[in-house]
Amino acid sequence: MKFSVFQISRKGGREKNEDRMGYCYTKASGLFLLADGMGGHPEGEIAAQMSLQVISALYQKEATPEIEDVKAFFQRAILAAHRQILRYATEKHLMDTPRTTLVAAIVQGGAAHWVHCGDSRLYFVRQGELLARTRDHSYMEQREGERPLAPTPAVFNRNVLYTCLGSPTKPVFDITGPVPLLQGDRIMLCSDGLWGTVDDSTIVYHLAQKPVSDSAPDLVEQALANGGPHCDNVTLITMEWETPDSFESTRGAISTDSIDDGVFASTVQAGWLDSQVDDLDDAAIERSIAEINEAIRRSAARRG
Repeated sequence: MKFSVFQISRKGGREKNEDRMGYCYTKASGLFLLADGMGGHPEGEIAAQMSLQVISALYQKEATPEIEDVKAFFQRAILAAHRQILRYATEKHLMDTPRTTLVAAIVQGGAAHWVHCGDSRLYFVRQGELLARTRDHSYMEQREGERPLAPTPAVFNRNVLYTCLGSPTKPVFDITGPVPLLQGDRIMLCSDGLWGTVDDSTIVYHLAQKPVSDSAPDLVEQALANGGPHCDNVTLITMEWETPDSFESTRGAISTDSIDDGVFASTVQAGWLDSQVDDLDDAAIERSIAEINEAIRRSAARRG
């Protein structure tokens, strides 16, 4: 398995960077992750980091060296990350829960699979064309799918999401794949700090015309320039599959052909979560949801 990868994150005009990204791989499988901690709720960066840690820990357990059932893995991983955020909020006695969006992709067996929750996006570009893009879990994109389309009020906020990880309700998420990969295919995961200021046609142009090591920083710089002094955090991770003959000398190039079956590599920071992933089941998720809902209800009653 061979691919080139490049990741970059900039704070923009915000006080802190709540975006997180990373990737992991074995001899025969690769996992790419990006999470965007949500403003308006406490500790979004914690929710984003927890999501990456939980999912990468589960991936390390199950990628031996491939994930047997990618769809089932994504379902377990999303709920496990969600559960861990709820547990954290309960243990810290937070009045509200940390929340995050998430987009993740797995490449193995010559195909790509991906999952997303919220408005962090995946772009799939082939031979200069946009082959696929995730559809945001936002009220705006939901309205755009309606026929006929009712006029959108001037005060309508495109950023309002109806699902995420860490909310008191179970997350809604979409899984796609497998999509067969061809040499030169590019996949990009990004936060809304990028796509909110750079249109899809520009994103596709950059991804198609340049190696990922050049297109990624160029796109981030354009987003920062377009966003101005109040620009959101801008984060992306891009992957090019089966690069041409120049592969070995390309910045960010990775070949797993010579590594052993038991080798696991990751750019996701390891943490205390690794020993706790075994007890993340649906029943525990439901208990945490009930606990968080009750804490929010009590808090609202006191304020009233």
